[in-house]
Amino acid sequence: MHPLSVAASDPADSLPLVVDLDGTLIRTDTLHESCVQLFRNAPLNVCRIPLWLRHGRAALKQQLAQRTRFDATLLPYNEDFLQWLHQQHRAGRRLVLCTASDRSHAEAVAEHCGFFDEVMASDGMVNLDGQKKAEALVRRFGAGGFDYAGNSAVDLHVWREARQAVVVGARASVEALARACCTAEKVFPAQKHGWKTWSRVLRMHHWLKNLLLFVPLFAAHRLADFSSWVNLLWSFAAFSLCASAVYVANDLMDLESDRRHPRKRTRAFAAGDVDVWVGVVLVPILALASVALASQVNVALVAWLGAYFALTWLYSWWLKRLALIDCLTLAGLYTLRVVAGAAAAGLTLSFWLLSFSAFLFLSLAFVKRYAELRLPQAAGTGGAHGRGYLAADAPLIQTLGIVSGYTSAVVLALYLNSEAVLRLYRAPELIWGAVAVMVYWVSWIWLRASRGEMHDDPLVFAMTDKASVGAGLIFGAVLLLGSAWPW
Repeated sequence: MHPLSVAASDPADSLPLVVDLDGTLIRTDTLHESCVQLFRNAPLNVCRIPLWLRHGRAALKQQLAQRTRFDATLLPYNEDFLQWLHQQHRAGRRLVLCTASDRSHAEAVAEHCGFFDEVMASDGMVNLDGQKKAEALVRRFGAGGFDYAGNSAVDLHVWREARQAVVVGARASVEALARACCTAEKVFPAQKHGWKTWSRVLRMHHWLKNLLLFVPLFAAHRLADFSSWVNLLWSFAAFSLCASAVYVANDLMDLESDRRHPRKRTRAFAAGDVDVWVGVVLVPILALASVALASQVNVALVAWLGAYFALTWLYSWWLKRLALIDCLTLAGLYTLRVVAGAAAAGLTLSFWLLSFSAFLFLSLAFVKRYAELRLPQAAGTGGAHGRGYLAADAPLIQTLGIVSGYTSAVVLALYLNSEAVLRLYRAPELIWGAVAVMVYWVSWIWLRASRGEMHDDPLVFAMTDKASVGAGLIFGAVLLLGSAWPW
């Protein structure tokens, strides 16, 4: 323990408090986020990272900082620690931001916080991390002439030279080592994340959308086909893992947009609950696992899974920023699940089911965009961030969505006059009740959207909304009665 390791009785009389940035003041890593942003905005430049790294990590950080945008106001700050720093500042304590991040990032954070008296950071030549940070602080304040707030094992180099440690969100082992170096002035415990956090990372509630794979089996009245059920269960698992891979990638690409959104800012990566590098590792693992599962079914499913993966990537990368094209793509992704379900079960997809699905899902895609345009911040900024719409487009999107939804009901009504109905249903006149249920449900969904009560994903909303679930049960009961039960 350092000989000057005594508790400070008054912040105003204490030594300067030096604060680390990545993982301490903010719950993320600026280097990792810069790499992801570079990959999103200029993918080919990622190939230059090894060249920049040859000149050192400081040079790499400077190159990344020059080629990416950085908004200190959107970062996920460690709020408890931030409030404590405000208290220390008001008590007259000198605060110093000392980080291995590039100076441009550090200065932006210091300006946003408004309480730092000095900034020390990497400058393109020296990477101010670990031992080099400790040496720089000793030169500036002397051994034991400062207190230090950090979070990781690399900060042990600095804590050995500090008078007191402030441990922020560190693992238990790191906290124990920090206490062995010097007195711990204050400890901010790490947040514990269980299965709920990982459920949010994988967006497991969105797996419900993959139940669309089973629609062709129900539509063909093949519920007793055991082999088809097995194939569809494999397909469900494959599409769920593939969807999670895309959701993780999408969350990484949309960090800035999500942090501007009132609900999406709580997503695991945007909020800093899970490290960005973890997401980067998860994407290929989930994608490869999904392909392995799909290969257990048939080649056709693997092909449709590949098409789904490619289209979702294209959507995340580019298409979601194009007005109208984004909604058509979303509708296509929903419909693709139905097509893949038919391929997995070895069924021929009917024209009627395909048309009905396409128009219904197009309506739901428009609901999603309309709900986003109805948000207060979208109206205040002229449109949804990262999307190709203006707030003034909301009435048109509403009209297009309602028309698409009612068109799906018309397709269902026309289907009742087809030969397929006479072959599959013993009492086809009862199926007209399904048309009435569909008209009600489309109207209900858009009524909720116009009231600003719509979830950002309408299909997930439909599976949890009581009125929607009730409409679905009545819809199924009508079809069951029309078929006279013998499925």
